[in-house]
Amino acid sequence: MQMKIPPRSTIRLTRRGRFALVVAGAVVAGAAVAVPMLTLERGHEEAKPSTLVIPEGWRASQVYDAIDKALRLPPGSTRRSIGRAGLKLPGDAEGNPEGYLFPATYPVEKGATPESLLRVMVDTADKKFNAAPIAAGAQRNAMNIYQAVTIASIIQAEAATKADMGKVARVVFNRLERGMPLQMDSTINYALNRSTVRTSQDDTRIENPYNSYQRMGLPPTPIDNPGEEAMHAALNPPPGNWLYFVTVKPGDTRFTDDYATHMRNVAEFNALHQGTGQAQTPSQSPPHSPSQSPPQSPASSAPAVR
Repeated sequence: MQMKIPPRSTIRLTRRGRFALVVAGAVVAGAAVAVPMLTLERGHEEAKPSTLVIPEGWRASQVYDAIDKALRLPPGSTRRSIGRAGLKLPGDAEGNPEGYLFPATYPVEKGATPESLLRVMVDTADKKFNAAPIAAGAQRNAMNIYQAVTIASIIQAEAATKADMGKVARVVFNRLERGMPLQMDSTINYALNRSTVRTSQDDTRIENPYNSYQRMGLPPTPIDNPGEEAMHAALNPPPGNWLYFVTVKPGDTRFTDDYATHMRNVAEFNALHQGTGQAQTPSQSPPHSPSQSPPQSPASSAPAVR
């Protein structure tokens, strides 16, 4: 199993399920917040500002496309500008702003460029993520900021409702602590650049660092740009033993630590969605180590329907 070796300040998982973390910081974000826009040039006459809304859970690719449209630029212009934008990202990001394009409503003033818009988004995220209460939350959960953003991005993608976010966070932590693969369909959707409620067994076998069915630990980067509730859930997960969840129907997400119960829930999901293209037979990974009796199953065999 190939894994990018993290620094000592990141999560380290072993086959025996040991959960090693060293504290560095944490996260909380917000959406629908008016943020001052930076401009590179300001003429004597300025056009009335328009706005650019970045919803919670958008991927960086969606943000790039939205900036191109807002500035009436050829497709791909914003993506190509990342290297020259001078973004203040954590070292773990390795220049990839995924997770740090803060969800908010941004004014787009005369003279705005892709670089200036990206910088204000990342600078806003940096201020939010490094606030004093956030660092305390990170220390409490023994994770660094980048790990918290990554976990929050999974929560944002997987939770059917805001009320479910805390339980999804607890499933993530429980699986990490037990040395189980996360097996989240959202990470495969990210790898395949799609959004779907159906994941096939072939999908779970793809060779990709974001395939959390095959690879242990967190994905190498966040998989979207999470919002305030997802960040809060990542820092304050409720107590619970849950290892599996399935959204049987809108408003009915079922969490359990019992594999047999989970499979009954999945069967109910499939019965409700036969003929819709959403029903599926969840894959099963090899059994746990001898110290763990039930077989491993995807945490979310049937992802949330949104």
